[in-house]
Amino acid sequence: MPELPEVETVRRGLAPAMEGAVIAQADVNRPDLRWPFPERMAERLTGRRVAQLGRRSKYVLAELDGDETLLIHLGMSGRMTVSGDPLGKFVHQHPMPEKHDHVVLHMDNGVRITFNDPRRFGAMDLFPTGGAHKLLDGLGPEPMGNAFHDEFLAERFAGKNTPVKAALLDQRIVAGLGNIYVCEALFRAGISPIRKAGRISASRLTVLTRAIRDVLRDAIEAGGSSLRDFRQADGELGYFQHSFDVYGREGQPCHRDGCNGVIRRIVQSGRSSFLCGSCQR
Repeated sequence: MPELPEVETVRRGLAPAMEGAVIAQADVNRPDLRWPFPERMAERLTGRRVAQLGRRSKYVLAELDGDETLLIHLGMSGRMTVSGDPLGKFVHQHPMPEKHDHVVLHMDNGVRITFNDPRRFGAMDLFPTGGAHKLLDGLGPEPMGNAFHDEFLAERFAGKNTPVKAALLDQRIVAGLGNIYVCEALFRAGISPIRKAGRISASRLTVLTRAIRDVLRDAIEAGGSSLRDFRQADGELGYFQHSFDVYGREGQPCHRDGCNGVIRRIVQSGRSSFLCGSCQR
């Protein structure tokens, strides 16, 4: 499932094509994805201007004039691609329709936005701008924002006996982190994923906070990670998977200078964790 860098990459790719443009026509080709679409979604989208394209955690949020916001979740295999921009920023030719093109937005600037999702684990919903939504309620701060810092982590980790990896995957503590980037950040910080969250010193939490920000920033600059289905808004692959230090590298040598360790895979709560047992403590 796409994590924060992939969703932010898609948002950045869509923004030039959608912000300020009007949805001239919305084609909704099925009644649902993971959940039913909102009533009259095509009608409610058609004729609406996209005022701003934002992101919260792993969700793209398109604020529409008329005080509604379109929430978009890519799910396991969802892609949002741009085509047909007459100014030449994107692909000039619209592709032929595909079987799993479930929602297509025809913008008044000549752009077409296509949501394709073979597994149908994605979602779209409409809710009042500025209002609550069940998928957004209770989310922790954005890891790239000012509310996320070492003192915050120290407060939230205090007394926790859960492994630090599980704590970082808890969206109530910090929003948007997933398996890949937690593994990578913990490696950069030199912290084992099995270490108890409540037993990490303040100085190491400072290093961890910086490592989380750095790995997310590096991944966004690389266009995210394409392991299976993820594509950027222009259809290109992400490239951060070529920079992984630990994720998916079981049995390979550690990248850290002076370390002779080998990357291991362990299972935590049914999910794979990758680490170097020699330099992560």
